[in-house]
Amino acid sequence: MPSTRPFRFAVQTTTATSADQWRDLARRVEGLGYSTLFLADHYIGPGPVSARTLLRPQHLAPIAAMAAAAAWTSTLRVGCRVFCIDYHLPAVLAKEAATLDLLSDGRLEFGIGAGTNQGEYEAMGLPFHAAPQRVSKLEEVVTLVKAHWSGEPIDVAGDHVKVSGYAGLPLPVQRPRPRILIGGSKKRVLSLAAREADIVSMANVGWKPVNDAGLTPLEEAQRRLDTIREAAGTSFPALELESSPYLVSVTDDVDRSLDRWSTSLRKAIPEATPEVLRDHPNVLVGSPEEIIDRLQERRDITGVSYITIPRKQIDDFAPVVTRLSGR
Repeated sequence: MPSTRPFRFAVQTTTATSADQWRDLARRVEGLGYSTLFLADHYIGPGPVSARTLLRPQHLAPIAAMAAAAAWTSTLRVGCRVFCIDYHLPAVLAKEAATLDLLSDGRLEFGIGAGTNQGEYEAMGLPFHAAPQRVSKLEEVVTLVKAHWSGEPIDVAGDHVKVSGYAGLPLPVQRPRPRILIGGSKKRVLSLAAREADIVSMANVGWKPVNDAGLTPLEEAQRRLDTIREAAGTSFPALELESSPYLVSVTDDVDRSLDRWSTSLRKAIPEATPEVLRDHPNVLVGSPEEIIDRLQERRDITGVSYITIPRKQIDDFAPVVTRLSGR
């Protein structure tokens, strides 16, 4: 059935080279009506690892930057899309998150994930375990975070997380707890997110016209929605579905943008033609009116109502935010 959940919009970035830049950006994002400012949990700077993994050099570490952004604003929500379970001691991360929610007066959105970038792991001297082990740890970290935020005595004795003997402080302002975001593409992680999170983030569906399962990008997004709906059961209507378009352009020259993106992508994916990109769930291109129509159409098909866009697009995209979020 068509979704009627209200739209929300977020901005994700890690780029600022001074306190003034970060303060001004946070206030501009808030002033333009965006709901949330997201950072990313990455740490490498320029060098061969960045070039090899295609991971852009990261300027800001998330926790300190989230705290500063919250202090400089009054309504803007702050989050990390997403904290990596292996980059933080889980018990410490749970307390840091509760502290962020307390000091922001309840504006934290807590994203958490199993980690994906093997090159960054290796650059930082961390073992990169097989996906099933990382997802099992993610399940245990989510259990710990919820236990910590409850204020009740903690007793988590898993294979990867062993924490007990105390109750978590401080209590978050948001009750019963801050909203949790978990994202992914595979059935196990999407099902975990549907059961345990408040926001399910749907990862990029890929750029091939037809994937290995014989599905177009839009059909793949629908398959993921079906997985989420089945795992969530009766709680599905309360879930919020989030996604981040990888290619965004507010323009009257749609064909030019599609041709430019296709030329870049086809170096690795020859099938990524402008025709494939035009209807792709991770592409938003057109005038504000065309993008609004496309977002409403996709909300009906994929359930996604929470959209995170890149920093460079925040001013051009603002009319869409104003129209669809009512802010």
